[in-house]
Amino acid sequence: MKSRSNQSKYKWYVLALSALTHFFAVAMPTMCMPVLFKEISEDLGLNLLQIGAIWGVSSVSGILTGLIGGSLGDRFGSKRTLRLTCLLVGVAGALRGLSGSFATLTVTVFLFGFLVQAIPTNVHKACATWFSARHLGLANGIVSMGMALGFLVGSMISATVLSPWLGGWRNVLFFYGLISIAVSVLWHFIQPIPGKAPSASNANTASLRQALSHVVRLRSVWLLGLAMLSIGGCIQGMFGYLPLYLREIGWPATSADGALAAFHGISAVFVIPLALLSDRLGSRKAVLIVATLMTAIGVGLLSIARGPAVWLSVAVAGIVRDGFMAVLITMIIETRGVGVTRAGTAVGLVMVFSRLGGLVSPLLGNSLADITPGLPFVFWAALAPMALFALYFVKEDRARKPMIGQ
Repeated sequence: MKSRSNQSKYKWYVLALSALTHFFAVAMPTMCMPVLFKEISEDLGLNLLQIGAIWGVSSVSGILTGLIGGSLGDRFGSKRTLRLTCLLVGVAGALRGLSGSFATLTVTVFLFGFLVQAIPTNVHKACATWFSARHLGLANGIVSMGMALGFLVGSMISATVLSPWLGGWRNVLFFYGLISIAVSVLWHFIQPIPGKAPSASNANTASLRQALSHVVRLRSVWLLGLAMLSIGGCIQGMFGYLPLYLREIGWPATSADGALAAFHGISAVFVIPLALLSDRLGSRKAVLIVATLMTAIGVGLLSIARGPAVWLSVAVAGIVRDGFMAVLITMIIETRGVGVTRAGTAVGLVMVFSRLGGLVSPLLGNSLADITPGLPFVFWAALAPMALFALYFVKEDRARKPMIGQ
């Protein structure tokens, strides 16, 4: 009984470390780049096109990494995979600070983007390992909140606070690299689950090919991937365009950037309530459908909103952004045939769809801005029906028991 009590307490430490991993090793080192680009471009002599190429290359490099990293987590365990990945991400992130030209910065950003995408799939796998289905939505909500807060804080302090304090953009990237390495050390000391089979069990030592072969035959995983492509493409397109659009219609730069920060902030506030709601309702799909509708409405309204209505539109879409991610990832893990043993592979496969949506959607949406500036938002909002179509056919399979070995 005492051992079970200690395990129950210890899982909250694992959850806190998982959220901090999202915050320090993924979100802040990623979101620092857009706000540091002005300083970087002045130092390296980069033009706007080169900056856009550097920002886009991280998305391209990470398309398959989540799948590979998730499969490695299924085979070797989330602890070992996160320990190694956080170490490599820290080194790659710091290498960005050594760049002296467009070519070297592109290469180091590509390497960082390639490695960092392996972390979220294994963080969510760790949640599935330590938490039963009854609390899995809450656990995924908390680690998603860590990501949202990291995006918010990274965009707020990297250029205005850390760069002056540390002596420039290079030292900011070195600083984030050291923090990621420190996170890797913390994962080294995580204890195994008492009474559970180690990660070298038969279920977890199945080859990467076998795990992927099993997951790709699951219809629900493909449908959830289609939903993620739709919503991921919608949000990613809006992220890149909104500050530019608001400046174009006369907003001050601080207010235009503040609208995007507000999106991340309100998303962080509501992610846990939405995750808890999905736990209590007994239907994660219902929460996802409502969240999809709110995203479509909020993004669509941006095409015509002016003044305070812009903040309202941002709030409507932002309330459900990270909550949608937390609930959908939980639903992936709960899909029959996935469970803890194949959680990394399944989540990684769905994340491939998200990255593809994030790569193609901004290009298509931005091309419509020449017709009228608000039209890209209409295009991105119109992607939502594809998510609703996919979610309609997903069979929900909630298991009210621990998911170890499912």
